[in-house]
Amino acid sequence: MVLNSNNKVFLESTNLSSLSCDDDKFSSLSMSAMLARGEVPDSHRRIADNYMVIKRIYGSPVVQSRINNHDKALLTKYDFNLLEFSTIKQINEELSFLKRWSLSLDKNLRKDADEIMSIRSKELKFLAASRYVSISSEIYNGYKALERYFEEISKY
Repeated sequence: MVLNSNNKVFLESTNLSSLSCDDDKFSSLSMSAMLARGEVPDSHRRIADNYMVIKRIYGSPVVQSRINNHDKALLTKYDFNLLEFSTIKQINEELSFLKRWSLSLDKNLRKDADEIMSIRSKELKFLAASRYVSISSEIYNGYKALERYFEEISKY
């Protein structure tokens, strides 16, 4: 911090690290990779393997149908946005929750967590197949975090 001639405090840009910003893509996507470390539920690995096999064979996923009203209702139940309206930070937090929920003793929570992961995979396949044209803003790039997570946990 530096005082200017009017005794107002301002930050020098040379003292700030670009990696310290919450919105920084590198640090946020690195968080997705870190989430893949440690204990990952088998259901997450199966979904990631499915996505990565399709991506490797076809170059991008084949067109998948969009999510239905039941899927939207489940996402709304847990206050999750659609993938195309989610930020990297939101998806990283969501992945953290879903990992814990998939390992929970509560059978209904485990079932919902696994279903949400399959919904997220379906959304990602649709976005990739449509070449991400439904993304309305650069801010909503949570799909990158999900794809990075899948890449890290998949064996393909």
